[in-house]
Amino acid sequence: MLGKLIKKVIEERKQFHVAANNFIHPSQLGGLKFKSMTDTGVALIHIIWSGWTKNKSTSTLAFNISQFFPSLNHQLLMQIICIVGLDTWVVNSFSNYLIDRKTNYLWNSFSLPIFNINVGVGQGLALFPILSALYLSPFLYILEKWLKNLKIPISTISFVDDGLLISQDKLFDMSNLHLFCSYNVMSNLLDKFGLIVEHLKTEVFHFSRSHSPFNPPPLNLSPLGGPILTLKNSWKYLSFIFNRKLTFHQHINFYSNKVLSSVKCMKLLGNSSHSITPIQRWLLYRSYILTIALYSFQLWFYNHAPLLYPLKSLGKMQRKAAIWIFRVFKTSLIEGIKAIAGLIPIKGHLQKLGRRSQLRTSSLLSNHIIWTLMDFSFCSPQYCHLFSLTSFTDQQKTKIKSHLVDSNNRAYGTFPSFSPLYSELSLGVRIIDTFSDCFYFNYSKKKMKKMTNNASINLTQWLLSHHSCNP
Repeated sequence: MLGKLIKKVIEERKQFHVAANNFIHPSQLGGLKFKSMTDTGVALIHIIWSGWTKNKSTSTLAFNISQFFPSLNHQLLMQIICIVGLDTWVVNSFSNYLIDRKTNYLWNSFSLPIFNINVGVGQGLALFPILSALYLSPFLYILEKWLKNLKIPISTISFVDDGLLISQDKLFDMSNLHLFCSYNVMSNLLDKFGLIVEHLKTEVFHFSRSHSPFNPPPLNLSPLGGPILTLKNSWKYLSFIFNRKLTFHQHINFYSNKVLSSVKCMKLLGNSSHSITPIQRWLLYRSYILTIALYSFQLWFYNHAPLLYPLKSLGKMQRKAAIWIFRVFKTSLIEGIKAIAGLIPIKGHLQKLGRRSQLRTSSLLSNHIIWTLMDFSFCSPQYCHLFSLTSFTDQQKTKIKSHLVDSNNRAYGTFPSFSPLYSELSLGVRIIDTFSDCFYFNYSKKKMKKMTNNASINLTQWLLSHHSCNP
């Protein structure tokens, strides 16, 4: 347990140092603090709407790195850790942890000889998220530079070992050409990092608002060892379900049906010997069912978004949940049942969560991809994204509909939040570390009431004796 705790402390400290130095690529998400899966979807939706504003269609090519965690080269990882600028003792500890590792396999009485391990990071270890992020960060910086030198207009988004190449053009033939070239460059660069692409998981998807027959040409990756990618009606990426017009009907249907089946299964809990109370059923609904139903709502809930279909589907779900909570008849007045159960309307709940999500933007890192897509007022010009709101006119901005635009508008009315990367928050520089003699801790067991009362009396006397109001 002590070893795991130390690893977690090192991982927290390393994330703080790496994020403070802006070493992680802005488009790199997942496995790190302040970089969630929903941010990936929000950024992608904004990029698609940005293309539609300029009458361009968006094409995406999703790829997966095969056996990513077991393939990380220890020697290269150590060179990257040295570049980060950590203390010498930290670098030496990682060197002892990674270099010259050995293992063997044992099955009953059969045992293989011991052999060296020069690659791989355990996926269940506390240090694997930050180590994998450090390994991919130089790859993304180099890929971005190579594509820029080759004048290939491609944007990238990475979520751990799942990558995304994004191209925009008025012609799908040109988008396929850009994706083909960038896929070739990316595959060759991954090979230099000791990694390979799993071609069978490569997917292409095109986004378009055209009402005419939609039949884009297939993307032939067979010269590069990949498959021939054809048109699909929907695309599931990172648990998001997209269609070409971004209506999210399939996405909402999938999660609504999922929670409806959960509600039906929860009826069985009432048949047990002890049953469950209405308060427990309400708690199950709020903490479990509603969380699943509204997963990644930021993708389809924004200002002036068409909400007729989502609210109808989610309203049916909440109606069945309210009937299950109180065990009432189906013909009961459902609005009154919801009021008694303390279930606010779905739209009101979405508005509340949406405002909180918009405020979260103010606490993100300065080089976060969400910040790079916003105005210059909030992001530094050196981190400005190709599809930043700064590159659009005021008239074009009104046509872009996304959660990111709402966050950008909300940020003008919010006070600047404190940065989580201030030096005062670093270990050894915090207030409790600098003025440790000014803090008094009294440890007592909760079960010992007399001891607790004595500790409270002692604390009160100590505060009175050290009160600074005397002249």
